[in-house]
Amino acid sequence: MTSRPSFMLLLAAALLLAACGGEQRVGPRTDAQGVLHYGGLAFAPCALSATVGQTVEAQCATLQVPENHDAPQGRTIELAVALVPAKGQAVEDPVYMIAGGPGQSAIESYPQLHAAFEDVRRTRHVVLVDARGTGGSHPLACRDEDGGKAIYDPDDESPEAMRAFAERCRDALSKIADLRHYTTGDHVRDLDLVRETLGVERINLVGISYGTRVAQQYAAAYPQHTRSLVLDSVVPNTLVLGQEHARNLEDALQAQFAACRDDDACLRNLGDPADRLVAVRERLSAGGIAPVRYRDPVSGEWREETPRYGHLAGLLRMYSYQPQIAATLPLLLHETAQERYESLLAQSRLLTANVSDAIYHGMQLSVLCSEDADELRADDADRDTVLGAALVELSDAQCAVWPRGRRAENFREPLQGELPVLAISGELDPVTPPRYGDEAIAHLPNARHLVLPGQGHNVIGIGCMPKLFAQFVENADAAALDADCLQRLQPQPPFAGTYGWEP
Repeated sequence: MTSRPSFMLLLAAALLLAACGGEQRVGPRTDAQGVLHYGGLAFAPCALSATVGQTVEAQCATLQVPENHDAPQGRTIELAVALVPAKGQAVEDPVYMIAGGPGQSAIESYPQLHAAFEDVRRTRHVVLVDARGTGGSHPLACRDEDGGKAIYDPDDESPEAMRAFAERCRDALSKIADLRHYTTGDHVRDLDLVRETLGVERINLVGISYGTRVAQQYAAAYPQHTRSLVLDSVVPNTLVLGQEHARNLEDALQAQFAACRDDDACLRNLGDPADRLVAVRERLSAGGIAPVRYRDPVSGEWREETPRYGHLAGLLRMYSYQPQIAATLPLLLHETAQERYESLLAQSRLLTANVSDAIYHGMQLSVLCSEDADELRADDADRDTVLGAALVELSDAQCAVWPRGRRAENFREPLQGELPVLAISGELDPVTPPRYGDEAIAHLPNARHLVLPGQGHNVIGIGCMPKLFAQFVENADAAALDADCLQRLQPQPPFAGTYGWEP
């Protein structure tokens, strides 16, 4: 029978491990100068702030990594890393949040999701790594010489104009980056370098939209370092980004329009939105509309612009992501059908500014052109949809002139194995519909897919989902979750007029 070691022996052993560098595996610690160290990274206090929403107190650091992982002696780039510490005593495996896009910064987008991580942060740190080419990680922003707006003409979205935009952006960014090395595969290798530097053996990954592709690719490349996956608004590995956007949007819009037809007040006051869309599309596409004066929703300045179908198509696409906003679409179509274009132009300008600020176009093109462009095909069945073949044509035009990196040989293979996975989808998601979640978990026996009734894209923060998310990360058991609370969610009723919906 072995005797139990004394407390003093245990303390001496702990001190010996610390002296040998064992402290890199026990999480963050503060040195005598007040500097927070987590493994091999030294952090400094910082504040994460979103364009809209709260500011989050965090700790920030940087890590130098090779631009080309296969040529480590070549140029290096700096990765921005942020740590949102656990609220209590933390266990060893942290949570990585991986942003969407492609082209979004994890650090910039996290504050809008901070509330969704409140429960999981009781026992785990949240680690944010800006994907290379975004945020503070060697950003690839397509901007003018003064650092202003993206260098393309928003009034001309023809394939020729977008190709010229890509050429100008390529020429500017190629001076500071090899654009072939800003892909999902490169980001995955960066994430593991951060994990290794932090000194943790396993991590939990939370991917959102495009981030679910990154999470699945990481789990396939580093299964021994992956404890669990949460996939919010799932992109299956088999999906060619952009290939099904037009059809998925059409299905989501028809579901939203059906809600108006089933609502007496909406149908009576605003008409059938599907019929309105046909009439408005014909009018805007025909051209010949006089310029309209409207107030810029950000600056308040008066502007003058000619309404185009592109204004409407962009709003229909982006507003459909969130049913709470999509509920206003019958009203927007009604006003536009009455040739009242001010709201259309003001909302379009606000949306364009927000999207342009959130997306780093250079990184986005490096991902799409390297991983999806060669498989992207226009579908004649999409010609009569809201988006038509526009996204495919624009992607073809831009990727024809953009440098392309490599896609792993097994890139399209579904994720397999015993890994615990929780997939979540919104019932009305117009870009990653629930069938994608079903496909992604088909070969994962320890996976479960939850669909949130009446919800859209990015649903981890809705209803009781934050608690279910935290319970899953705590126990790594999706089957054990009691998800009945999600059935209390209700779709947003459609607007019946400028005052909103009727009681």
